[in-house]
Formats: sequence, C-alpha cells, structure tokens
Amino acid sequence: MGKGVVSSGSGENRDAYLQLSVTVLSAFCRVSEIASSKEMVSKVPMIFEVMSMKSGMPVLEECYEFLYLVSTASEDGLTALYESGGIKLLAHQMSALPDGSHLMELAMKLVQLMLKKLSQGIVENDHLSELSVIVTKIARQFALLQNALKFEALHLLSAIFSSEYSTLLHDALRVIQNENWSNHMRDGVATILQNRVAPAEKFGALILAESMVSIKGEGWLIGQINLPNVQDPVPADRCLLLVLESSRVEVAVLLNELAYSKYEASKSSSSTAETIISKQQKVTIVFSLVEKIIKLISNIGETEGHLLDENTFIKAINGLNETIGVVLEYLQDAKEHGQKVGNDLLASVRLVGSYLAEAPVACEDKITELLGYMLSVEGEHESSPFYSVCFLLPMLCQKTMKIEGCKLLASSGGYKAVVDCLMKLIEQNRNGVENNGCIFLACDTIMNLLKMEQISFSEDESTFISLLKALALWTEKTNDQSVVMMASSICTLIFDMTSENALLNHPSLSSSCLDSLSRLIARSLASWGQDMSDAAKADMDLLEIVTAGYSRWADRFPQIQKAVER
Repeated sequence: MGKGVVSSGSGENRDAYLQLSVTVLSAFCRVSEIASSKEMVSKVPMIFEVMSMKSGMPVLEECYEFLYLVSTASEDGLTALYESGGIKLLAHQMSALPDGSHLMELAMKLVQLMLKKLSQGIVENDHLSELSVIVTKIARQFALLQNALKFEALHLLSAIFSSEYSTLLHDALRVIQNENWSNHMRDGVATILQNRVAPAEKFGALILAESMVSIKGEGWLIGQINLPNVQDPVPADRCLLLVLESSRVEVAVLLNELAYSKYEASKSSSSTAETIISKQQKVTIVFSLVEKIIKLISNIGETEGHLLDENTFIKAINGLNETIGVVLEYLQDAKEHGQKVGNDLLASVRLVGSYLAEAPVACEDKITELLGYMLSVEGEHESSPFYSVCFLLPMLCQKTMKIEGCKLLASSGGYKAVVDCLMKLIEQNRNGVENNGCIFLACDTIMNLLKMEQISFSEDESTFISLLKALALWTEKTNDQSVVMMASSICTLIFDMTSENALLNHPSLSSSCLDSLSRLIARSLASWGQDMSDAAKADMDLLEIVTAGYSRWADRFPQIQKAVER
C-alpha cells in the first residue's frame, strides 16, 4: 500500500504485489478458522482502504471475496465489516459494478449480512440515504437478470422491505428523482409472478409490490413493462392483473391454512401460535394489496380516458369478487366456531368494507347473513366492537338509503353497534381526535334508519337516550354549523318516538341534558331566515328535517318550545 519504508525503485511493481497479497489473504480465508482469526478481522479496515484507493483494479474482486469470507466466519468479522463503513462503501461502489457479475453477487451478499446490524434508530440516524441508493441498484439486478442472482435480489429486497425500518425507507425512496428504479421493480415483480416459481418467491414479489404501491401509489401497478427476451410490447395492465391474481390465490391459501390451524389442527396436531401469527402477518400484506387495487379500480372507473380497457376492467372486478367471496367464507367459518376476536377477523371485515363501499350491492346474500356478525368483530386489543363498525360505515350509509338496507340493519341489531360507534367517535372528537369522515357517515346511517317510517325503534328507548346525551355533549361548545345541524336532525327524529315527560322520567337523562338539547334545537332553527349563511344553505335539507320535526312534536316538548320562542 506504500505505507512502509522502501528502498529506491522497489515500488515499481507495488500494484501487482498488492493484488497478490490480497489474493493470498483471500485464499487463506477459505479456511474458516483462519478467516475468523483476530489477524484477519484486523485487516478489514485496511482492505476498505485498498478498495477506496484502487476501485478500478482487478484487486477489487479479491477484496470483496476477503470481506465476504471474514464476515461470514465470525460475528467479529461481520462487526468489523459494518463498523468500518461497509454500508457507505457499498452504496458508493455498487453503481459501478457490472450487472450480474461475481462482484455484484458478493456486494449483495455483504449487504444481506449487514442487514443484521441495522435497527430503526441506526438507519434513521446514519444510513437512510445509503440504503435507499443500494435498493435502487439491487432493483436493476432484479429486473435485468435471468439467473440465480435474480432470486438473490428478490430475497434481499423483500428482507429490506419487511424490516422494522421499511417505513423510513419508503420516505427516502419517494424523493428519488430517477424513476428507473421503480420501473425495474415493476419489471422484476411481473417476471416472477408470470413464471412458475416456488410459492415463497411469489410471495416475496407480492411483498415488493405492496411496498412499491405504498411508495409510489396505486398507479405503479399500471405501466410499461420490459421483459427479457420478449420483443412484443407487454400491455401496461399486465402487472396489475398478475398482482391481483397472485393475491387472490394467496388469500385463498392463507385463509384456508389459518382456518385449519385455528379450528382443526389443535385437535390433531401441535399447531403453534407462532405459525398462526406468521400466517396472519402474510394475510395483512395481501389484504393491503387487494385493498389498494380496489382503490385503483374505483378511481379508474371514475376517470375518463384511463389506461384500462373494458376487458381488463371486467377481469379485475371478477378477481376482486372472487377474493371477497373467499374472505366472506372465512368470516362465516369464524362465526360458526363462535370466534369474534382477532386481528385477522378485523382485517377481513376491513377488506370487505373497502370493497362494499365501492360496490354496496355485491355479495348481497352473504352480507345479509353475516352483517350482524361482522359488526360484532373485535380486534385483539379492543374491549368492544369499534373499528369493525367504522370499516363498514361507508357501505351501511349507502345501503340504508333504501328500505331493504334499513330493515337488514334493524333486524340484525346492527344499528346498536352503529350508535355505540358514533358515541365513541364523539368522545374521541371531544378529546381532540378528529375523525369527521366516520362521524358523519355514522350520523347519516342513523338518520337514514330513523327516517324510515316503516321501522320502529320505540322499544329500544335506552339506546337512543344514550345517543341524545352524547349529541348534547358534542354540540355544547362547538361553533361548527354542520355539526349543529347534523346533531339536531338526529335529535329531531328521536323526539318523534318519545316525549319530554318520558325523557325526564328516564333515570339516565338529567334535566341539564334536556336544557342542552333545547338550546341545540333553538340554535338550529335560528339559522332559518332571509339572511342565511352559506353554511346554513349547504345544510338546508337538515334544516328542513328539524323544522318539519319541530312542528310535529313541539307540543310534547314545552321546554324546547320555550327555548325556541325565547
């Protein structure tokens, strides 16, 4: 390396001797006992220095070979590789390494080894930019190669995107200007999914697809694909259909295995909790992909001049229908086994809710049978159903616009779950957690029910009295006109079922609560007039509900009547 004291002229063949010395060291390190020795581990920083000085020399391959042998022989060797700046060096050098070369293979193996040393805090503070550069370089190998190294790239990328620091990496990759890497990822994913490969490889490709959709958006699934040895242009929707079909198969397989593990295997074999957890984690990934495809198809259906032809659109809808059908069967199985608690069940309800929000009339017979059960599903850390109801609210809001949907929600008892959900949302809102989208969907659903004259809730007075108390608290200190009008409309419809005397005689409703309700109705009716604000005009339909309702029951509520006339 030219660091020692040498006699005149002895440096002429220094590069040749340097390469020879690294070659000899590398050869010795093929014996693991030598590779793990302190002498060899101590040489790691010096080898790094050679690599940074002589990056264009043939000695580089011997340096990579030495680092790989030393770092695999002992934990000390791996630590030396990492602490000497291995991540930074590889991020700098990988872009210059020939595609598919032995050098590139060694570099990828070194990255794989150093992943063990990375944690979320270390990546965030030290290596985020370097790791994002490395991902883009590996993505190129994943796309271009058609040998075993392609699968090495797949394994490495899926390990990176499955790590605890993947969310941080997503943020770093979003700001990369060069789009080539994301195109390479799409090419690689499509190649894996369209060929006969092991199930584990296909699932690895789905992990990458889910990550890319999270980074680049659902539109990443549609785009030009360049496949090796294919001359004809590949349709832009090929990746979308491949991902959807592979996800559909994975959902069917995983849910079948999960159901067996939970309900059958325990009777005949020692199925472990770890196996169930592993399958649930896999289900989360494919569910996420299917949910994003639902969003993509929904947005495309509303856009003119989109890239999907009618045939592809129909294929996608059919694939989604099949997938949701499988999920509903899984929920049916859980219902029959008396299971209501589980994150896998909650995730299933979420996926069904996402689809039915876009296609509320899909799977009607199965939904009719399972609606009450789905509204009772709880996550593992919930004390009562909440998120399951939130996930189903978009669908419920649409279904209850018709009498059949209202009858279904009423007969199943599901309306109580919606009321409970709304009260929890109001409580969260009062504590500073805003979720107005869910709140107004719940309000609309309850209003749709109460407006249906064919359905009576008079026998369930306590449910709606609890709701009146929550609405009074929600609106007491708000200046949001839309909140005032929505709450007063629901109160108006509830008042149709009762009287002031009945409310005052109810043990859980105080006179101060009735005072708050009186002020609420008075505030909403005060917005009626010639000089209505724009907000009041926007809520005209709600104002009409309050006005018409007040004329019906005012004589039964003298306290409210007094507040209005004051």
